[in-house]
Amino acid sequence: MTTGQKRVLSGMQPSGLLHLGNWLGALENWNALQEQYECFFFVADWHALSSNYADTSRIKEYVRELLIDWLAAGIDPKRATVFVQSQVPDHAILHLLFSMIIPVSWLERNPTYKEKQEEIKERDLSTYGFLGYPVLQAADILLYKPDFVPVGKDQLPHLELTRELARRFNSLYRPVFPDPQEHLTKFAKVLGTDGRKMSKSYGNAINLSDQEPVVRQKIKTMITDPARVRRHDPGNPDVCPVYDFHKIFSPLPVIEQVNQDCRKAAIGCIDCKKLVADRVVERLAPMWDARATLTQHPSRLDEIAEDGRRRATAVSSQTMAEVRDAMKI
Repeated sequence: MTTGQKRVLSGMQPSGLLHLGNWLGALENWNALQEQYECFFFVADWHALSSNYADTSRIKEYVRELLIDWLAAGIDPKRATVFVQSQVPDHAILHLLFSMIIPVSWLERNPTYKEKQEEIKERDLSTYGFLGYPVLQAADILLYKPDFVPVGKDQLPHLELTRELARRFNSLYRPVFPDPQEHLTKFAKVLGTDGRKMSKSYGNAINLSDQEPVVRQKIKTMITDPARVRRHDPGNPDVCPVYDFHKIFSPLPVIEQVNQDCRKAAIGCIDCKKLVADRVVERLAPMWDARATLTQHPSRLDEIAEDGRRRATAVSSQTMAEVRDAMKI
């Protein structure tokens, strides 16, 4: 890492296995960012408790799977600081201090708070941890004083709350925290096998850890143009999730050919799916090789996490020294 580089921070919850949407929407962006900036990428395992507190049985497993997927997808621990949130206690300490100064009304107006409660009826989310997770999120970010935080437009309110909390702290005590800016990212919207947005909770995902037969079978079950009932019926690629996959994974000549052939019923849906499955497998194959190597050497993951913990703590402890000095505690 070069001194004077701009700093970026981002994290992911270990709430399940990563899928194509996570890879194309976030990890490919992280790969580009680590080439330009000093990056901190963390596994947000404490955040996973905000909605999964009743069943924590798989969180440790998902933490390791997340690290494996990141490394297999090209995240380089020599370029970026890769660490696990709970291994850096300063996150919890700053969260506690921030919770003393944030007005409850700021949290209650958080749009995601009520939206998630409406969406996730099967879990009781009327907890302090769920209400206060934006405070922990602010602590995660501000500990490292990043210049940029990669977000989509829907996440801008969360980042603004972080900035407001930083300003409140600076006003109450003395200036310690910067205003981290958004690094607006155009997250790819990857459709799942049922035509909805790919999501762990929908059960429509193709996971990065799925092996070739599983990937091919899942693509084989994907819905297509609902108006194309028989093989000789012309189709409309614009409403077909399989064609969306072609636009992501296939070369331009194949995309154009599929577009034409589908409209003329010159290609059937089964053949169309096989074509795109070949491309998906081709893209995932190097990742599967990397995953196999990492799985066979579990101590390597521990070494990377420990190195990341040390590097993250070196930064977070310096910030906490400034916080304690400003608060005179």
